[in-house]
Amino acid sequence: MCETNISEASKAIKYIMQMRPVFNIPALFSDETANYVEPMEPDPGDEVKISFRTAKNNVDSVCLCTKGASLPMEYDRSDSLFDYYQLRLRVSEEPFEYYFMIRSGRFICYYNKLGMSEHPPEEFHFRICPGFHTPEWARGAVMYQILMDRFYNGDPSNDVLDREYAYIEGPSTRVTDWFKRPASMGVREFYGGDMEGVLAKLDYLQDLGIEVLYFNPLFVSPSNHKYDIQDYDYIDPHFGPMPLDEGELLQGQDLDNTHATRYITRVTRKENLEAANELFCRMVEECHKRGIRVILDGVFNHCGSFNKWMDRERIYEHQEGYAKGAYISADSPYRSFFRFEDTNAWPYNPRYEGWWGHNTLPKLNYEESPKLEEYILQIARKWVSPPYNADGWRLDVAADLGYSLKYNHSFWSKFRSAVKEANPQAIILAEHYGDPNDWLNGKEWDSVMNYDAFMEPLTWFFTGMEKHSDHRDDGLLGNADFFINAMHYNMARFPGPSLLTSMNELSNHDHSRFLTRTNGKVGRMDHFDYDAASDGIRPEVMREAIVMQMTWPGAPTLYYGDEAGVCGFTDPDNRRTYPWGREDWTMLSFYREAIRFHKARPVLKDGSVIFLLGDYNVVAYARFSGTDRIAVLFNNNDEERYLDVRVWTAGFENGETVAPLLHTCWEDGAAGTWPAEQYCVTDGYLKVRMPGKSALVLGHRN
Repeated sequence: MCETNISEASKAIKYIMQMRPVFNIPALFSDETANYVEPMEPDPGDEVKISFRTAKNNVDSVCLCTKGASLPMEYDRSDSLFDYYQLRLRVSEEPFEYYFMIRSGRFICYYNKLGMSEHPPEEFHFRICPGFHTPEWARGAVMYQILMDRFYNGDPSNDVLDREYAYIEGPSTRVTDWFKRPASMGVREFYGGDMEGVLAKLDYLQDLGIEVLYFNPLFVSPSNHKYDIQDYDYIDPHFGPMPLDEGELLQGQDLDNTHATRYITRVTRKENLEAANELFCRMVEECHKRGIRVILDGVFNHCGSFNKWMDRERIYEHQEGYAKGAYISADSPYRSFFRFEDTNAWPYNPRYEGWWGHNTLPKLNYEESPKLEEYILQIARKWVSPPYNADGWRLDVAADLGYSLKYNHSFWSKFRSAVKEANPQAIILAEHYGDPNDWLNGKEWDSVMNYDAFMEPLTWFFTGMEKHSDHRDDGLLGNADFFINAMHYNMARFPGPSLLTSMNELSNHDHSRFLTRTNGKVGRMDHFDYDAASDGIRPEVMREAIVMQMTWPGAPTLYYGDEAGVCGFTDPDNRRTYPWGREDWTMLSFYREAIRFHKARPVLKDGSVIFLLGDYNVVAYARFSGTDRIAVLFNNNDEERYLDVRVWTAGFENGETVAPLLHTCWEDGAAGTWPAEQYCVTDGYLKVRMPGKSALVLGHRN
């Protein structure tokens, strides 16, 4: 660190130490939940009450600061520990940003989303976006991600067949051993999971406590992951019934898909396509009957080379009812959907732009094709409307849609309008790495897959591993300062409603399984054999992570099979099948209990969060609201630790007794005994003995 920075840091520390006798700094608090912003999601013209908390009888005044103005806040009320100040104001159509100025005698400090500061903050202001509404059902909802092919085979008659067609220089393969591990080039091998399989397992999912199903892409596609979509208008018939099933398979070494007449019949005949859509309608209806929502995966930045708009494989070329693809003819109605480098290469023009250079993934050319834009917006409306009634979209690599940020923001604004007009309760979740602030402006996405403010910091803290298992850093293992700072910083980039609906995952189809990360092995399948993914795993560490997943702000999202102890390095190894009949019953039982607890406590859906303690391999935080509060403690050390946890900042009062509500001491599918039955708050603290590699939730029993 340079001398200038040392000097500035010393000044800041000195200033804070001067203020410490004056300001009770840990008592200062506000956030964007309904506890401190009411209503949390106002419409333009609404009156909003904004609140700020201080220690009781500790400050002289609090002001709300915005756009150069300093608005005095009024004393509102007190409880045994805190004073609350409030300001009522009417919001316009524009986003409203603010921070707080607190005065005590001659001392002044400021408070924004990162906490207390000496100087007026230039960024990380609190923000209200009038008119921004996220679905209430999504706040804290327990989600479950399914890669359809690997979940459960309920109808073997629709399975992809050996040599049914060719893709990426090889024929399709039907896997007959459900427990076979995925091949390193397994994009064209299929296990047969389908919609009948989901219907057959709805009792299991309901009993587990799932409230939302998020499906990886379901539309017609030649791969098992289906991120190379062939037809956005239809669910893949290999996931549904197959009323018309005739034609020939590829023979010998033939990889010419114009000869794959069985496949052509299966995926182009309207009898099969409409039957698949009808079964999807029934699946959604059955989910809704059980209180389970359904989210679809929208892959809109590229399609697949098999897509009917391109038709590189000439699947649709001679089929009745289909226009010529852009690969087939220069006169194709879809020519503007793609960018071609050579305008003299037709018929069968292979010179088109691929997404990241992949010719199997033609890049969609929105800026030069209003027709394409309207087609995709129609797709966006279609699947969240009757008769399909999906409950929202997860958007694949959403910031990578077009050729400019300006266009991308414009498109997602149109997309939001289209979806919300069709189904106001539909959610829009984006896959996004990095700062999401510019996209969460109330006019585009509702929220994101929460990598930066959940999956990544959590993984570093508990395992010392990067989320792909590509790197290990023991300096980040158990590093509470890094974890707390990363969480604070990244959470500050979310509006409150977006944080409460963010998708909080431990694993997914793009990263290694969390349970595998607990073994500390660096690498992918080219480094190891399959068994290495489960060698040396620490289930007790995963149970710690599950407790955090179920108590952190956002929507806890399980990746199918995590609850059953599935291991795996980064894809395709993370896409192993659900181990029906071979589940880890201790993990499954613990997950079921953790979900039950999460759903039973409303404070976990929309309560505030505050850190209570941070030390090497030790973290504690609280979730609290006006009606409930819990403390969540973690000891990630191998040895037991005695924790002295400051809980008064979350509203726990002296003499108050709390009991263990959830803990990780499980074995053989059942909870063991926690060291103590209850704890008493003394001088604002709880003293707790924590076994090694354990987590504990304390509060009042309902």
